[in-house]
Amino acid sequence: MKHVANPPNPFFSETREALGPTPGVTPDIFEETAKTILSRNDSPDLPFRWSLNPYRGCFHACAYCYARPSHEYWGFGAGTDFESKLVVKINAATKLQETFQKASWNGELIVFSGNTDPYQPLEAEYKLTRACLQTCATYKNPVGIISKSALLTRDIDVFQELQKTAWIRVFLSIPFASDEVARKVEPQAPSISKRFATMEALAKAGIPTVVSIAPVIPGLTEQDIPTILSRARDAGAQDATFILLRLNDNVKRVFIERMSHHFPDRIQKILSKLNEVRQGQMGERIFFKRHHGQGTTWEVIAQLFEQTYRKLGFPTIPEKPIPATFERPGPAQLSLF
Repeated sequence: MKHVANPPNPFFSETREALGPTPGVTPDIFEETAKTILSRNDSPDLPFRWSLNPYRGCFHACAYCYARPSHEYWGFGAGTDFESKLVVKINAATKLQETFQKASWNGELIVFSGNTDPYQPLEAEYKLTRACLQTCATYKNPVGIISKSALLTRDIDVFQELQKTAWIRVFLSIPFASDEVARKVEPQAPSISKRFATMEALAKAGIPTVVSIAPVIPGLTEQDIPTILSRARDAGAQDATFILLRLNDNVKRVFIERMSHHFPDRIQKILSKLNEVRQGQMGERIFFKRHHGQGTTWEVIAQLFEQTYRKLGFPTIPEKPIPATFERPGPAQLSLF
């Protein structure tokens, strides 16, 4: 990795709006020439095998982020390092094209990102996610996107091309109903209001959108579920999902420290409820158990989601399989890269 002494400043970009108060950390950027770009996922409880992460670390600084421990693999910390020491894979699109040209690649769903947000502020300058999505559009490769960012609207043209010739779903992560509460837990992420506005813009452009209530934080956000689902439905969301908070490894320390600071009157209730639904453990690694809880409290949360989901008219018919659209373009098209 190469340290960048004077990295692009995303706050000066015309493509990114100010999100609120001045950030508490200064980004320290490292540029990396990646050897490979796709990460293989062998988890049987996830509906995809391949993910693409243009960035390591995430400036959004969400206290609950499950990806924090992955930063420790690179000699950084899971706390402020995760949100300030950011790694940029500058050759992401080139490596993706190389993968698509291999005879072994037959076209499978690629999820952006599966780890950190592909549309975090650095994307406004580096445009790596956009370049990779353009590559997917050229090869007609199906795409899923998970993000909190209002920057998604910049790439509606690429999304429409993917919708026309391949397959795309955009998941907007919206775990809170209140801008005020969200700012305390996700300090550098776009406001909840901006996320719903982004969802509406995508839906009006014909892009299939899904609201992801992830994570549900027992003792703090379960009562937000009906409001989030209702606002998402009004904004054009076609589907919805939810996942229970899990605090594995050092995520637990970061979460408890920050939540204790912002919610001193509620932290004990939050930890007690999480222990209850996790049966005495705040984290979980077991497949098919890590995304949901157990016991009466969790059953009430799940029922609240399911009843509101049905009441609002979200679809109940299973989706069709992702179509096999992958196609290698001719030499003339490749020369445009």
